[in-house]
Amino acid sequence: MMSKLAVTIKNAIATAVIDNPPANVLTIELINEVNGFLESLEKDDELKIVIFKSANPLFFSAHLDLNLINGTPNGQAGCIAFSDMIKNLKKLRQLTIAVVDGCARGGGDEFVMACDLSFGTENAAFAQPEIGVNIPTGGQGGVQYARRMGRSKALLALLTGGDYSAQEAERLNIITKYVPRSEMDSFLDMQLSVLGRLDLRDMVMYKDIVGTSILSEDGGVELELKYFLERANEEKSQTIFKAFLNNGGQTEREATDFMGIFVDTVAELSQR
Repeated sequence: MMSKLAVTIKNAIATAVIDNPPANVLTIELINEVNGFLESLEKDDELKIVIFKSANPLFFSAHLDLNLINGTPNGQAGCIAFSDMIKNLKKLRQLTIAVVDGCARGGGDEFVMACDLSFGTENAAFAQPEIGVNIPTGGQGGVQYARRMGRSKALLALLTGGDYSAQEAERLNIITKYVPRSEMDSFLDMQLSVLGRLDLRDMVMYKDIVGTSILSEDGGVELELKYFLERANEEKSQTIFKAFLNNGGQTEREATDFMGIFVDTVAELSQR
């Protein structure tokens, strides 16, 4: 039974709401609940998307619990559990989405960056302020800032520890996109209407290709071709190709009504 993380599931989409007053600090209890939840999804072939939100209007997550950072065996075990949580988020097969409508600093910011997609409102703030308490980042924050921002911008962010708004965070690649709070629900519904139609294997495939490509261009090229040849040989692909061509694919219709061809293709396939 979880007390810090409330999970609801509908239409193969899980919504996990963080609720750990007063500031959604990443305590060992919350970390263990998140790790347990992520572990439960490892063999779940039905669930496709996990959305993380906060019950606190001020915080997505303030940061890692400072009481864990004490050099004791228990403290070190807690910090390792936190590091494992970040790793587990990144390797999850399902698509993960962070919806941020409050502060996400330190470990909270690292949690957001570990998700596949992240959307922040005008109420959001993102920062890695660890230098102010005499420690470096511990959940890949420095690593991610360097990879996402480049050397000089990462150094400025890490050495000053200041907040970034969602608009700034989008420009610096900390999050995927800034979305006004008043538009977040409709925006999320629109994204889920598209993403929710995909199979879990589609998400696994592109997460694999993108992740490999970031590490190695040649590795990404090789993996992409492997997936391409495998998928091209599937009966499902050939059936969709034929329906696409039947509905105006590879004709002048593509110039002005490309999405309409897909709509008609889906309609034809649904009648079979």
